[in-house]
Parts: sequence; structure tokens; C-alpha cells
Amino acid sequence: MASKQGESKGSAPGKNMLWGGRFTGGLDPLMVAYNESIYYDRAFYAQDIAGSIAWARANKNRGILTSDEFSAIEKGFAQVREEWATNTFEIKPGVDEDIHTANERRLGEIIGTGIAGKLHTGRSRNEQIATDMRLWLHEELRKIEGHLANLLKVVAARAEQEIEHVMPGYTHLQRAQPIRWSHWMLSYGLAFATDLQRLREVVKRVNRSPLGCGALAGNPFDIDRDAMAKELGFDELIYNSMAGVADRDFVVETMQWGSTLMLHMSRWAEDLIVYSSAEFGFVKLADAYSTGSSLMPQKKNPDSLELLRGKSGRAFGHMAGLMMTIKGIPSTYNKDLQESVEPLLDHVKTVGDSIQIATGVLSTLVIQPDKMLAALTPDMLATDLADYLVRKGVPFRETHHISGQVVALAEKEKTPMDQLTFEQLQSVDKRFDKDIEETFDYQKSVEMRSAKGGTSKSSVEEQVKVLKKMLEGQ
Repeated sequence: MASKQGESKGSAPGKNMLWGGRFTGGLDPLMVAYNESIYYDRAFYAQDIAGSIAWARANKNRGILTSDEFSAIEKGFAQVREEWATNTFEIKPGVDEDIHTANERRLGEIIGTGIAGKLHTGRSRNEQIATDMRLWLHEELRKIEGHLANLLKVVAARAEQEIEHVMPGYTHLQRAQPIRWSHWMLSYGLAFATDLQRLREVVKRVNRSPLGCGALAGNPFDIDRDAMAKELGFDELIYNSMAGVADRDFVVETMQWGSTLMLHMSRWAEDLIVYSSAEFGFVKLADAYSTGSSLMPQKKNPDSLELLRGKSGRAFGHMAGLMMTIKGIPSTYNKDLQESVEPLLDHVKTVGDSIQIATGVLSTLVIQPDKMLAALTPDMLATDLADYLVRKGVPFRETHHISGQVVALAEKEKTPMDQLTFEQLQSVDKRFDKDIEETFDYQKSVEMRSAKGGTSKSSVEEQVKVLKKMLEGQ
């Protein structure tokens, strides 16, 4: 009696489940839902179908399928793909456990289970999901590469067009030395360009084929893995079958890359949030990337930038969560690896959307050079005073002290440094000559920083050229 009551609480696995033959006992309905991945791995429908067609073709070439059977499978999958694309595919809860099961079940309904049942010969879902994820991710990372390239093009264009404008540069969020606005843009632009280089390296390691690895031990029908990889656009194979089904390094590495990019994006957004505040007023965000206050009519909030800053934490969480999931599992496939799919999907969307938002923000941003210029103060040229004496042969440690005395004098007299008299300057050090007045010039200050990587016009122009070369893959 107890046994019958226990059996009634669940239902036996559906006959269409690829693993159902071994099991006769019931499944807890919650376990069915807990186990299902179809509602998110459906994103891989096109890749799963492409992999299945390549698999069927390889089996035809090994004599496992006839040409007519292969043609039926290929034609049937064309209909399945169309149903997914037009959102008419009907998912059967409790039956369509994942995208692989759903596609094979529907194929059997279209062409008959006799032929469709041959499709899975020698194949495991372990290799299928790894193949699907890699195919999908390769396509998505190429899209992200395009989005990032667009952002860098905007950075380069604005850096060239707005190179004349000078603003304060900051350390410790305190005004430090004059810099060009373009120099600030390129400080992040070159970081994003390095991210682009890293992305291109990640893509290479993503684009390796696990198809033909079986559940863990390989394929018993001498299937041509190279031919399948070539058909699907993979660059190379994963050469160990156990590694092929277990490896999620490509997901972790993608998330590590995305987290690094979002780290840069967050800092970039933070700077612009500060620069857009009334206290700074260096930039104005377009209405398209701002919102207002529900209470205060005068407010214009930089929500786009705040969301970029906030979503960086989300991206970091994807990476850390997955690493904690997979760090202790034993070799080959374990169900824990199913937890790599949802964070990957969200990570790729978060990063891709963020880059596009950042590009929109920067494309429509309005700078206010008068506010930048007004924020410059003569004390920011204190290092220039020290450099002036260095050129007269005075040791820098001494000139640094002398310049500090000039700053102290200006503070004592409540007078900007550039308005101190020549006599006052000489009272600090007799080696100041009349030409010291030329030092109090912000444009001259930035032009003096002409070594590679500096903020002079020639250095900034060189940085733009370097960025463009990185963009081109050089």
C-alpha cells in the first residue's frame, strides 16, 4: 500500500525523455521543473539544429543513415527551425526537458520516430550542450566585438575633434594638473581597446569543437569530427573527450573578460557622473540617457551611467557564482554544469547592452569647455614652476620645495599664484626670471607634456593612432 501511494505522487519519465528507459519510478513534479532547462536553453535552438544536421551528415557518411534518411532529417529540422523563429514551436512541459529533447521530439513528430530515432546514434547531450553553448557564444562575442569597436570609433572621433579643450586632471579626486579632455577620453578608450584585444583572444578559445566526444569516452563509430567542426565553423577540436564535455573554462573566461570590461565601464561612468554634476558641469547628458525626479522638477539624473556602474556588480556576480559552482565538481559532466547556462545568457546580454548604452551616451554627450576652463586654477601649475627651475639646473627635490613655498605664499596672501608679483616670486627664490610669467599658461602646460603618452596635442594624436591600430587588430 505504501509503495502504491509513493508511486502515485509522481509520474514515470515520459517516453520521449532521452534517458527514460532506465527509470520506472515516479518523479516529483517539482523535481521535473527543477531539472528542466528548456525555458532558457531554448536560446540555443538554431545552434542545436545546426549541430544535429552536421551530426546526421557525419553519420550518413559513416553508413549509419541513408541519403534519404539524412534528407528527411535535414528537411524536418528546417521546419523545426522555422517554428522556433516564428515563435510557433509548442513546448511540452514535463516532456521537453531541454532544447535537445524538444528538437528531437518535434523532429520525430514531423518525419516519424523511426528515422528521427537514429539521429542520436553515438551522441550524448553532454557534448550537445557544450557544442551549442560554444556556437552561440562565438556568434554573440562577435556581435559584442562589433559593439565595442563602435564605442572605440566614437572615442577616437571625439578625441580628434575636441583636442583643443583643456580641463583639470585629478588624483584622489583632487585637482592635480591640466590635461586635454581628449586625453581623459583616451585614458578609457585605450583600456577599452585592450579589452577588445582580450576579447579576440577569448573568441579563439571559445571556437573549439567538442562534438564527437560522446558522453565522456569518445565516439564508437569513427565519426569524422574534423568534418563536423568545419561545417559548423569551428577553428579546431577539443582533443580530449573527457575535457570536451566537462570544460566550462570558455564560459568562465568570457565572464572574466566581461567583468574586466565592466570594471572599466563602471569607472568611466563614475567619472562622467561626477563631471555631469552641477558642481562640475563639464558635460551634459542627452535627454535620451537621463531621467527626471518624481518630486523635484529641476533634476536631471544620469541614470544610464548609474545603471552601467550598477550592472558591473551584476557581471562580477555571474563570474564569481559560476566559479564557485564548478570549483569542486569531479571530472567530466555533472548536472552542476547546467548552472553555467543562465548566468552566461544574462552576462552576454548585460555586457552587450552596456556597451551599446555607453556608445549612445558618449555619442550624444555635450561638453562645456567654458566650465572645464573655469575649473582650472593657477595652483595646478605648481609642478610647472618646479620644472621651470629644473631647466635652470636646480635639482628637482629643491625645486619641489621652492614651488611649495610659492603655493604657501599665494595662500597666505590670498592671491592666485599667477597674480603674485615678480618681486614676491623672487622673495622665494632669486633664480626666478621675468619669463616665469610664461609658466602660468594652461595650454603651454599641457603642450610641455609631449613625451609619448602625455597630454600634449602631438601625444594625444599619437594615442588616437594607436587606438585605431588596436581597433584594426594590429
